[in-house]
Amino acid sequence: MNEKIWLSSPHMGESEFKNVKEAFETNWIAPLGPHVDGFERDLATYLGEGMHVAALSSGTAALHLALIILGVQAGDEVICQSMTFSASANPIAYQGATPVFVDSEEETWNMSPELLEVAIQDRIAKGKKPKAIIVVHLYGMPAQMDRIMAVADKYEIPVVEDAAEALGSSYKGQKLGTFGVLSILSFNGNKIITTSGGGALVSKNEEWIRKSRFLATQARDAAPHYQHSHIGYNYRMSNVCAGIGRGQMEVLDQRVEKRRSNYTFYKEAFADIDAIKFVEEPGAYFYSNRWLSTVLVEGDVTREDIRLHLEKDNIETRPLWKPMHLQPVFAEAPFYGDGTSERLFEQGLCLPSGSNLADADLDRVVAQLKQLYQEAKV
Repeated sequence: MNEKIWLSSPHMGESEFKNVKEAFETNWIAPLGPHVDGFERDLATYLGEGMHVAALSSGTAALHLALIILGVQAGDEVICQSMTFSASANPIAYQGATPVFVDSEEETWNMSPELLEVAIQDRIAKGKKPKAIIVVHLYGMPAQMDRIMAVADKYEIPVVEDAAEALGSSYKGQKLGTFGVLSILSFNGNKIITTSGGGALVSKNEEWIRKSRFLATQARDAAPHYQHSHIGYNYRMSNVCAGIGRGQMEVLDQRVEKRRSNYTFYKEAFADIDAIKFVEEPGAYFYSNRWLSTVLVEGDVTREDIRLHLEKDNIETRPLWKPMHLQPVFAEAPFYGDGTSERLFEQGLCLPSGSNLADADLDRVVAQLKQLYQEAKV
């Protein structure tokens, strides 16, 4: 069998190993240390002036702490983009709150500003003003942030920006992960940079970030003994993982460039297949890191036909995220939509997109897909 082509695998360099070796040599094998502090500084510098960062064990942990900091409690409602990974919605349930799902719009596949306002108005009419809005930048594509923030500001509802897939993307020259009152990043193994597992909470509010670090280290009070006045969590990133992250930050721009190059390669290679559609950046002020190259498949050859055909050649692909309002665990949650995310899920496919893909890997993906379409014509 041919060698496996992964959807998005980790891409390590030399600095990562050097930093991990240093952590071992200095015995900083703990959820604190110089690499944790340094990684937070690196991220804050990259995101721009005035940002503060807490390095955590996962993006999910970051989102959970964001909701805690915003005071989300049992019985509250939180608006969440429906088309996303479950980690965007699960922390709402951790707090005993109810997710209210909002559909996507066609241009970016992210939260529809129009349906967001419909949802807010209806929840307020039902006597339940949402406590927060979670907007996601799918596959690195910026959401319509001007319009979403305008709706949120109109109703005075804080925005939590889920930029787990979007480090390196920007909207109108502003880095994603800096629009929300609180924002989250993910460094899972398949992300554009990785710490093997990990995430970060980002905010311009330094006190909130300080509080998140306190809560993430079991909320231990300043006392010579173990004393706790708040419920805490074991959510801090380890110094070893942060060492990996510091090395990855050195090559972040190169990783973004390669992912965008993958997208351009696929778009040009499939230009003669009308049934394969790509999501474009809607304007010059949208800049996507192209974390994953995604396509919509129309016609007689289906998304699933392509996935199974490539799987036979040991090439990993994946359908787009199944919307949260279609997930059994959230079947009873309110949903405001027009069918967009359902259509995207039925037709959408993620192609191999790793920054470590060789030209031969990309050529093989294209050749296999074109073979399928050629066979379909016979």
